[in-house]
Amino acid sequence: MQSLLTSEEKQLLLEIGREAVVASVTAGGKIPRTIKQANLLAKRGCFVCIKINGALRGCIGNFTADTPLYQQVQEMAAAAATRDPRFYPMKPSDLTDFQLEISVLSPLQKISSPETIKVGLHGVYIEKNFSRGVLLPQVAMEQGWDRETFLRQTCLKAGLDENSWMEGATISVFTAEVFS
Repeated sequence: MQSLLTSEEKQLLLEIGREAVVASVTAGGKIPRTIKQANLLAKRGCFVCIKINGALRGCIGNFTADTPLYQQVQEMAAAAATRDPRFYPMKPSDLTDFQLEISVLSPLQKISSPETIKVGLHGVYIEKNFSRGVLLPQVAMEQGWDRETFLRQTCLKAGLDENSWMEGATISVFTAEVFS
């Protein structure tokens, strides 16, 4: 995927995300920013993942945004630190050595055939009944999954049977500009 953000914009988003994590854990306030870069003012979805010693510690995101990207990064970073239901809220002692990974997302695109999915390029979003699950594009690569395993794992993440992707589920894909 072609990079839409400059290296300076990525660095600024990482700084904003780190500040938001620290502020949310230490009860500090949001750090006001004057942002002029059009890319950071665009309304785009993103996910922010926190890792400690290489292990996932929190990951939260949105596909759509009513606020500029830099504010989405602030909100998702704070949420990943304190509101991911899979983990306890981060404590000040967790702030000594954490890494951020930001995924800036393309819009969701419904697909009619799973063969459309390109592992390593696409993330997968599966919906069936009232269940939904998402896995970012980098997850399949990190785990060494093929397309079918990626689909099965996304179903399991949604709380569905692993083969639900074959039985009436809505499948959408997206791309992500990932940096850390």
